Amino acid sequence: MVELSPIEQMVVKAMQELGASKDTALKTADDIAKKTNRPKGLVTNTLVSLSQKGVAKRVAREKSAGYYLMQR
Repeated sequence: MVELSPIEQMVVKAMQELGASKDTALKTADDIAKKTNRPKGLVTNTLVSLSQKGVAKRVAREKSAGYYLMQR
């Protein structure tokens, strides 16, 4: 199991609550920032970190990237 910081845990929990659990249910950094009530920059950096750890997946799209949780 990957060690997650408190902010990473918060973002993962928010993604679970938003239903971002598969590639057909992508959520943007804006969606997650609103849910966590944290700055978008912090959430974006956290999502990058989660992607690097294999916890979340980033999907590039025309307007903004979407994210979802990888199955563990």
